[in-house]
Amino acid sequence: MAAALPVLLQGPGPLLTGTTSASTFAFSTAGDAANGLLPFGWSVADFQTWTLVYLGVSSLAFVLVWLVGYLRR
Repeated sequence: MAAALPVLLQGPGPLLTGTTSASTFAFSTAGDAANGLLPFGWSVADFQTWTLVYLGVSSLAFVLVWLVGYLRR
């Protein structure tokens, strides 16, 4: 007979035990963010907008550094 698999408990994990602000760093469900539990008082739309701005600026900086390095070679 096959051995039974261990039961995994749901929770923040061993690294976040004892912290009081675990909900700031991790969400239990997808609805947590929609219910206003995002940090700094952001809405989901603000978070998405600024994430796209950050990704765009960092992508442009990466291409610029790569291009300058290529031209100097």
